[in-house]
Amino acid sequence: EVQLVESGGGLVQPGGSLRLSCAASGFTFSHSAMSWVRQAPGKGREWVSAITTDGGVTTYATSVKGRFTISRDNAKNTLYLQMDSLQPEATAVYYCAKPSPVQTSWSKFHEYEYWGQGTQVTVSS
Repeated sequence: EVQLVESGGGLVQPGGSLRLSCAASGFTFSHSAMSWVRQAPGKGREWVSAITTDGGVTTYATSVKGRFTISRDNAKNTLYLQMDSLQPEATAVYYCAKPSPVQTSWSKFHEYEYWGQGTQVTVSS
């Protein structure tokens, strides 16, 4: 059974940082690219970042580029998202997601194979 379990969310003040983790099991983690997707209150899902199998290539949404860093530890089957200089607009539920082998776009959410349950990030003073 595939499981993706996010952790690390919470309440942080504007300008602060958080590091999210996603523990993966039930599949060969090192063989799969991975993504982070978020959903703000009352809004649709937004793709945030993706990383290739070996971590050699990372991509980011324009809205987070330069402030968020995606990484992975294949030995620990864990995906990370380091979020710095957080602003209130980053408030959302953050999900890790496993793309399908035929994923055509990081933003085609119906193509993802598996999703975690999400972790809440709230940026507020």
